[in-house]
Parts: sequence; structure tokens; C-alpha cells
Amino acid sequence: MMPAHETYDVIVIGAGAGGMTAAAVAAAEGLRVLVIEKTAFVGGTTAWSGGMIWIPANAKMEAGLSDSITDAVQYLSSTVPEPANAGLRAAFLARGPEAIGYLEANTEVRLQPVKDYPDYYPERLGATRGGRVLEPAAFDGVWLGKSLARLRPPPPECPRFGGMMVNRLDISHLGRIGTSLRSTLRAAQLFSSYAWQRLRSPHGTILHPGNALAAQLYATLLARRVEILFSAGVEDLSMRDEHVAGVVIRHGARDRLIAARRGVVLATGGFSYDASLRQRFFPAGAGFISAACASGTGDGIRLAIAAGAALNTDATSAAYWVPVSLFRRTDGSRGVFPHMVTDRAKPGVIAVNAAGRRFVNEALSYHEFVLAMFRDGNGEPDLPFYLICDRDFLWSYGLGRIKPFTRRVRRYVASGELIRAPDVAQLAAKIGIKPSTLSATIAAYNADAKEGRDPEFGRGSTTYQRHLGDATLRPNPCVAPIVRAPFFALRIYPADLGTAIGMTVDAQARVLRKDGTPIAGLYACGNDMASIMNGNCPGPGITLGPALTFGYIAGRHLAEGSVAASGATKASA
Repeated sequence: MMPAHETYDVIVIGAGAGGMTAAAVAAAEGLRVLVIEKTAFVGGTTAWSGGMIWIPANAKMEAGLSDSITDAVQYLSSTVPEPANAGLRAAFLARGPEAIGYLEANTEVRLQPVKDYPDYYPERLGATRGGRVLEPAAFDGVWLGKSLARLRPPPPECPRFGGMMVNRLDISHLGRIGTSLRSTLRAAQLFSSYAWQRLRSPHGTILHPGNALAAQLYATLLARRVEILFSAGVEDLSMRDEHVAGVVIRHGARDRLIAARRGVVLATGGFSYDASLRQRFFPAGAGFISAACASGTGDGIRLAIAAGAALNTDATSAAYWVPVSLFRRTDGSRGVFPHMVTDRAKPGVIAVNAAGRRFVNEALSYHEFVLAMFRDGNGEPDLPFYLICDRDFLWSYGLGRIKPFTRRVRRYVASGELIRAPDVAQLAAKIGIKPSTLSATIAAYNADAKEGRDPEFGRGSTTYQRHLGDATLRPNPCVAPIVRAPFFALRIYPADLGTAIGMTVDAQARVLRKDGTPIAGLYACGNDMASIMNGNCPGPGITLGPALTFGYIAGRHLAEGSVAASGATKASA
């Protein structure tokens, strides 16, 4: 369907968290808004994410938790030490809590504090052990009606039991079925609720993590009667007197101009799937594996540059990284499983390089883990590393997409995804590692692991690492020996979660030229905007927090600005 009108107040390109926030705020302020989405779904990478939103000093922090802008500034000064984008970080800290308050008062977004999730560098001054992170409350997709089909579903291997989503806390309950009465009763509640949902839908409708956040924003757009044009690409921006006054979309065999009285917001998701930009900015060892949504092909960046915008390349890392394992789904498509928090920090698994030696503290953040892969891999793209464990670990914690308590792993072994052997020497031979080296590596680890120690890398030495471990294990929730046959290996590779290089913007989210002047009528947020953290990763939700904040800022600034001239001429390529 084509847009109902030739002219809107605001046009947003991209329906991820940042774009939908900008659209929701502009619509809440009374503007006529059009969202143009190149795929058939809303949500982007947000719909696949954990949905965590990093907002220091937010008003939703519960009793017993404390934070301040001063503490956040102190923490960021050590974790994001570069002077670049300091003004934008200040704007984020000042207006992030304001954005959350506005969204909860004027949209369907409902957030709750995560009171027990530490910052990634908890030993640094100004760090908190929880509360800085918000997560979306559960959302019943039934309220979307038929539009639920337009919400990007999570990857098929992520929901449990054929489509049941569970929140962060309930995952741990499912892992203690039969060993904890409280967890067993909670699991029974979940199964009963899921059975009721399946009577109304082919899959679970109670949405959690990033899928819930995307649904809340989408519900707001529907309630505010925001038009969404699906499966449509923007060919160009329309310019008049050096300001952006609309977009040009392809309509059949010809282009069609749609005017924007106040401006255009770029929120197309970065460039994770643009080969030329990856080759230009990513380290050689990154290869071409991404855990982001495949629609992020650099569309917003190309549109902005054609309009005279400046690309901000001043980043310590061009992307945010995560180790992943690869597999084939039953339909033949390639699956990418991000190893963020479910297995690496648990006791009884180690990561080794191609030579069979440990190279990293496995309980570090996913971003730091991959940076260690780059350092160890000497710039070789697509070089496999391995997670090594025994049968006890695989049963208790799972590995990658293999969930805990999986009785039959034969199909994973048969496909080559999981490598199994009766002893360490044969496992090493199967993955092309010298048996004596891998045996020595595991023996050295086990000698100290029996006492819960890891003198080589200090695993389990911070509150963040211990938070990701197994709290029931003493003395170290992150360390246990690898001793019980059979033994298993899983190949892992470096991948990006999203890009950090993007357009240069000011504190109002306006896109800037190389001379620092704003391009009138052009805004950017999400991964189309250069990361305010400069490619550093100080905590969970440091992409969604700024995405919502600057989406809000863009929407408010557009609502407060003067009406642009309605005429438009197509910009030169």
C-alpha cells in the first residue's frame, strides 16, 4: 500500500527502536507521521535483543539502589576515555531520564528496573551493581490483533517449547525444575499460561525482552494512527534550499516524492550487512558474520552523505562485538547464535584458540571477549575458536542453542555443529588441535578449578562475572573442573551486534555537515547515528538507551521546530 498522503509533518526511515521512538514522540506531539520500513516487519535488531536500556540516574530505580549523574560521568570517564562525542554523552545523561518519563506518560512503553545487573566494569569508580538498566515489562501481543504478524519474530531457536518466550528471571526457574519447589511451581505457571496462549495463536503471545519493547512502540504507532509503509526503499532525500524536505521512494517503475514539512529521521540500523563499509571500517579478523538484523545495509548513511552529511569515524571500535556459533536450520538457512550471557561465564567451560590454548577470561563481557579473539587471531578472518566442556556442563547449562537438560544431542553432533569425543585427546584430533596441547590446557585449568580458582585469567573476580555464573556453586560461581566424559567442543567466531560508526549529529539529533553546521530537516538516531560511546561497551543496553533518548530528542525537536517549506526537489546523487 502506498502512503495515503503526499505530505507529512515527519517521515521516519526505519522501524527499529530509535525510529519508532522518534515517530511515537512526534505523533504524541500532534504531528502527522509516516514511517517507511524496508522489510515486512517492525522491530529490527531490537526485536531480537535482550531489550536492556542503559539510563543512568533514572527515576525508576527501586529502594536500596542509588545512582547520580556525577557517578555516571565518573564511570564513563574511565570506560569511554576518548574526548570525542563528550557533548552527546552529556546530552544523553541529562535527557535520558526525561525521555523515559515522557515515553511512559505518553506511549505504550512500560519499563522496569533490573536491580541486580552490574555494569560491565564494576571495579571502576562510579559503577553500579544494578538499577541503571531498564527492561520492558511483558506485553501481550494479543492487543496488536492482526498487526502482531507485522512484529519481527525472534529467531526460531530462541523461544522455548515451540514459541514460548520467557523473561530473564524465568530462565533460571526453568533451569531448576525438579530441584527447587519454587522454581517447579513457577514453571508450571508458565506452561499453563503458554498452553492458554496457544489456544489463541500459533505461538506464544506474551512477549518479553526486545520483542516486548518493539511491540510496545509498535502499539503506540497504531494507537496514534501513524502510517507505516512496509517493504519500501527510499531512493533519495528531497532537498529544497539546502534543507531536507522529504524523500523519494520507488513506486512501480517510477519514483514518487513524499514531502516532509518538518523533517526526516534516519533510523535504518547501521551497516552491519554492507560489505564495502565493513571492509573499510572493520578489523580484518571480523570476517562477515553478524548477529544483527539483515536489513542494516547502510541505507541511512548513504542517504545522509549524498545530502552533504559528515560521517563520524572517530571510534575506538567500529562495532559492538559478540562471539557466535553457526548452524543450519531445518529449512537450510544459516543460524547465528550469540554467546552473550548463557554459557561462557558458567562453571566448567573454557574457550581456546586454534592452537588449543586459553586466551581470555571467559566471563568478560561479550564485547571484550571478541576483542581478545581479534588480538589472538592476528587478523585472520573467519578463524574458529572453541568452547570446550564436559557432559555435566552440557546437561546443566547447555551450550549455544543447545538448551540445558537436552537428552539427545545426536542431531547436533551429526550435523557437525557439536563435536563429541570420549576423551580430550580424541576431541583435540577432531578439531585439528595437537592433543598434547589441549590436554595440557585442560589439566592446568582443572588443577586450580578444583578449588574454584583461575590464577591465569581471574575468572569470577568481579561482581559482573559472578552475576553471570552459577550462584549455587561455591566458592566461585564461574569456575569448575572439566572432567566427566564425553567431552564436547563448539566452534565460535567473532561477529558484530551492530555498528558504532555513523552520522555526526548534535545534541538535538540533527545531522551535521563536515563544517559542523546542521543540515536543516535531517535527523539521525539508533545505529545511523555515531555511537556516543565511541565503540566502547560500558554496560548492558548502551545502544538501546541512546537510541530511545535521541529518538525522543529528535521527535521533540521536530515538534517544536518551524514548518519547513513544502516544496522539494530531488537531491543529486
